[in-house]
Amino acid sequence: MFGEVADAYDDVRPGYPADILDLIVAFAGRTPATVVESGAGTGKGTALLRGLDAPLTCVEPDPAMAALLARRFDGDDRVSVVVSRFEDWTPPAGGVDLLASAQAWHWVDHTRRTRLAAEALAPGGVLAVFGHDYGFADDGLRAAMDEVYLRVAPEIADEPGQRHPGWFRVDELRGSAWFTDVREQEVVRVVPFDTARYLTLLSTFSPHRMLTEPKRARLHRALADLVDSRGGVVEQKLTTGLCLARRATAQPTSM
Repeated sequence: MFGEVADAYDDVRPGYPADILDLIVAFAGRTPATVVESGAGTGKGTALLRGLDAPLTCVEPDPAMAALLARRFDGDDRVSVVVSRFEDWTPPAGGVDLLASAQAWHWVDHTRRTRLAAEALAPGGVLAVFGHDYGFADDGLRAAMDEVYLRVAPEIADEPGQRHPGWFRVDELRGSAWFTDVREQEVVRVVPFDTARYLTLLSTFSPHRMLTEPKRARLHRALADLVDSRGGVVEQKLTTGLCLARRATAQPTSM
């Protein structure tokens, strides 16, 4: 998991735009009265969901991430932190109004997560899965970076034109009897990172963390040289995708 880079993760990972919360509330048709967040991490999504001013249970399996999250919301009696996998967590009787997951739903067992989500929600409750797709405002910089990856670390290089909505793939909800009214939304913005912060951001991504230390160091040096040669700033085109679905009132008998 990400516990060993929890502080860096909390420092450089971008938060979520208020538009995402507005879209969730509009879809729900009212402000949810009870909220659960799966894979809360250090609280990037939590900070957004806290704007609902509803009791918020944060389920986070990594102890280091959960500890940072608990410190962040220390004294906030609306936020409670449970150190657990979502698969092992027991929802309250009757379910909750909103189950949300920010950049973490892909960590939940894909063979069980749709059913577990339905079990956690009250009838008509809303599942909101959202996360960032990191792109580049400058296509020329993106192409130059691709060349660096292919030269130094081809095993984590992107395929041409590849996007990474790795936080979730919505097809499993569209084909589910447990959910209805499945929708997708996007919010796009540009977030600048100077060279040092960009390298710190990369250090929080799984593909970079899986590289050997020497190879990661070579890759990051080459990327730093490239960014510095182009003004020392990377403008990330940050596409925040949001998947919304409503728990069907009639549930499958196999649930």
